[in-house]
Amino acid sequence: MNTSVISPALQIGLVKLRISQLERSLTYYTEVIGLKILRQDHKTADLTADGHTVLLQLEEIENAKILPRQSVAGLYHFAILVPDRTSLGLVLRNLAVRNQQIGQGDHLVSEALYLYDPDNNGIEIYADRPRSTWQKDERGQYIMATDPVDVDGLLALAEGKEWTGLPAGTIIGHVHFHVPTLAAARQFYVDTLGFEIVLTDDRSVLFISAGGYHHHLGLNVWAGVGAPVAPADAVGISYYTLKMPDQASIQEVAHRARAAGIPVEEKEGQLWLTDPSHIQVRFYSDAS
Repeated sequence: MNTSVISPALQIGLVKLRISQLERSLTYYTEVIGLKILRQDHKTADLTADGHTVLLQLEEIENAKILPRQSVAGLYHFAILVPDRTSLGLVLRNLAVRNQQIGQGDHLVSEALYLYDPDNNGIEIYADRPRSTWQKDERGQYIMATDPVDVDGLLALAEGKEWTGLPAGTIIGHVHFHVPTLAAARQFYVDTLGFEIVLTDDRSVLFISAGGYHHHLGLNVWAGVGAPVAPADAVGISYYTLKMPDQASIQEVAHRARAAGIPVEEKEGQLWLTDPSHIQVRFYSDAS
């Protein structure tokens, strides 16, 4: 078992989704979610919050299959992290104005809203509580819950303020996947890539992170143990990116992947791997 730990400076970059109708999705992601179009062509679009950083890429797939929720290994949700509670309050008010069906959960480390896009791709929009307030149990794992969100408090913070979309400082905070087995996902992400376990029930869900975050990746078997991999012509996640501090940290991952017998593709300074659910992971660095 490889005990090397992945760089604590790792961050989630962007998420690329396969969707069935680009114009429908653009309307949803701009008007409901609050992203802005940075670039667009006939079948694809890049979406941003700050006007220059791509957070979400959309690609229309011809005759795309829209699958029932929680039916295959693949995306459970991608999670948009806003800078503060006021921003989350503005998001909540906009979703309510637009009559969206919203799930919600106070996870102690964060407050979160949940919804689905027109293709059943899961979305979380959340705000973190200060890291100094996060608590750990006797196993050293983060204490999380799913309590009711203080909806009235969030809406009160938004009162009198104008909704202008997701603010600068918004990022992709984490991604959460259905996987066929926790053991295979753990071997890939923890034993090989070097993510650290921050919470698990040892049966159905595993939260892992870099640098002590409450989770950069969630992995679960809620679609069923042995859930089939999503077909290539179905909507869902194509890949996500992990931003690394430098090339040395990328090469450490590449070395561990090769040692574990995982196929490695390197091009233009980027590292591409494919996880056990056939989701591609792209490692990159802005450092020259």
